[in-house]
Amino acid sequence: MARRNGTEVTEFFLTAFSEHPEWGLPLFLVFLSFYLFTLLGNAGMVLLIRGDGRLHTPMYFFLGHLSFVDMCYSSAIVPQMLAVLLERGAELSYPRCSTQFFLFTFFASIDCYLLAIMAYDRYVAVCRPLLYVTIMTEKARWGLVAGAYAAGFFSAFVRTVTAFSLSFCGNNEIDFIFCDLPPLLKLTCGDSYTQEVVIIVFAVFVMPVCILVILVSYLFIIRAILQIRSAGGRAKTFSTCASHLTAVSLFFGTLIFMYLRDNSGQSSEEDRVVSVLYTVVTPMLNPFIYSLRNKEVKEAFRKVLRRSKASGKP
Repeated sequence: MARRNGTEVTEFFLTAFSEHPEWGLPLFLVFLSFYLFTLLGNAGMVLLIRGDGRLHTPMYFFLGHLSFVDMCYSSAIVPQMLAVLLERGAELSYPRCSTQFFLFTFFASIDCYLLAIMAYDRYVAVCRPLLYVTIMTEKARWGLVAGAYAAGFFSAFVRTVTAFSLSFCGNNEIDFIFCDLPPLLKLTCGDSYTQEVVIIVFAVFVMPVCILVILVSYLFIIRAILQIRSAGGRAKTFSTCASHLTAVSLFFGTLIFMYLRDNSGQSSEEDRVVSVLYTVVTPMLNPFIYSLRNKEVKEAFRKVLRRSKASGKP
């Protein structure tokens, strides 16, 4: 499938894990099960939040949108990955590759913004509890979420247009699980300095800015927690932030390792493992993180189970 040097690339060929063909079927089954758990877990979280009145609070409002975006985020990548594993490679036309890149960047950016918004929500709840209801009004919540979607769209649009204005030539094989920026840059030819600067600027605008908002929010939260006299009060207050901190660490930790490190001497296999973490594993784990460490979600889930048992009785 490789093209001769100097030939302009009009389609791409994904060949992830081609050096281990015996892994194809086992990885297909593993990732398929992960994907199904992702859909079930996040859809269940959205339905649980919508159906239980006790979860109609700002924190769960943002969590519901995070679960929805995680479903879309994973669905933009995993079905194509499964096809690559099952067929030991898959052809992607230029428009399909650019569409996948746009959707991945769009939903990943929204994820970043939502996690930053959730950190700000925790800051207001812990540091300004008396003003929480007046600050986090329904209008404010919808405004923050709409801003996250709009900013995600703008960032994804600019990065996609910029990335696919590059010239690709020579080998059209992408040794990766989807059309992502690092493997695409390896196929470029000619001068790509301007485009790469634009892409980096927008990457810096999204990820580090969101991380900064999260860090500043938690610095104020930690200061407020340390001022609480009782150990039980400190533990109870911190427990409201533990799930969010875990999700932030998983998501941003893998993204930072992938995009903000020195790319010299990196291995494609290492890149693929890291990409699996942030495209497959993290969206699957988020519902479990928020349900296992959250009393309100566990109680709402038990309520659903009791209802189903009661309706099933003759």
